Amino acid sequence: MIPKVLCVVGPTASGKTKLGVLLAKRYNGEVVSIDSMQIYKGMSIGTAAPAAAEMEGIPHHMVGVADPGDNWSAARFAAAADDCIQDILKRNKLPVLVGGTGLYLDAIIAGRTFAPGASGGAVRRALQEELEAGGIEPLLTELRRVDPEAAGRLHPSDTKRILRALEVYRETGKTISRHNEETRSLPKKYDPIYIGLAFRDREDMKELIDRRVDRMLEEGLPEEVRALRDAGVPRNSTALQAIGYKELLPALEGECSLEEAAAEIKLRSRQYAKRQLTWLRRNPEIHWIYWEKERNFAAAFQNATEILMAQGLQ
Repeated sequence: MIPKVLCVVGPTASGKTKLGVLLAKRYNGEVVSIDSMQIYKGMSIGTAAPAAAEMEGIPHHMVGVADPGDNWSAARFAAAADDCIQDILKRNKLPVLVGGTGLYLDAIIAGRTFAPGASGGAVRRALQEELEAGGIEPLLTELRRVDPEAAGRLHPSDTKRILRALEVYRETGKTISRHNEETRSLPKKYDPIYIGLAFRDREDMKELIDRRVDRMLEEGLPEEVRALRDAGVPRNSTALQAIGYKELLPALEGECSLEEAAAEIKLRSRQYAKRQLTWLRRNPEIHWIYWEKERNFAAAFQNATEILMAQGLQ
């Protein structure tokens, strides 16, 4: 039988961490964080990584395990998270996957591998040099020739994915579109039950996100960003592209005010939440629980357990 896993999903600030802990306690589970930024050490405030008190004794995996100067790819993340899931299953416990990084979660559930290609290697450096010398159009022309499907779905301004598609082709001789088609045909690795959290009124979500950003700033987010900078973490590292960190760096350098940075963090956070919802709502298997003005976790827990019972989880 395909192993069951429980997935608690939703946009930023929707309460995934708390509900994930409540359900892990109820179903003898352990939490695996599916968050592309919570993996980095020294970034607990800005990524809203759960503190020890919030974990309530439930083991949490994939939180604070990576050096912020080390750029983790989606493939590396998925492989490490899968190792955690397999270990939890071997100990006859329930993996509770909690997070809002939809691409990573989908790949883990499907058991999908990412196309090979050493991001940051010689081929990527060569592509980056070509981009800087001649712009994106020659590279996009090459992609249209070797992988018209990928070229057709990528916007010309999406340089990151254009370079990635060419990197895969130049290194392997196989297009990223062909790789994706082959992996989509494979059976799922896990049998997921999805619980989704969202606000019924988007304005309530936006208001909570703004309050959360204010709280992060009060709790020391600028100091957290300064510590990473002073430790020598490169400004273009994956970790410092996280929302909250990228916007505060200019403020620390005197390029803008703290108030301007805070406003930008709130805007980017709201935009990210919208993108997360767009991604998640493509999944018809998610059982949604909607918050009203405030988040009622007792009611959500009761609702979730009823859903899980109906799905065969006792």
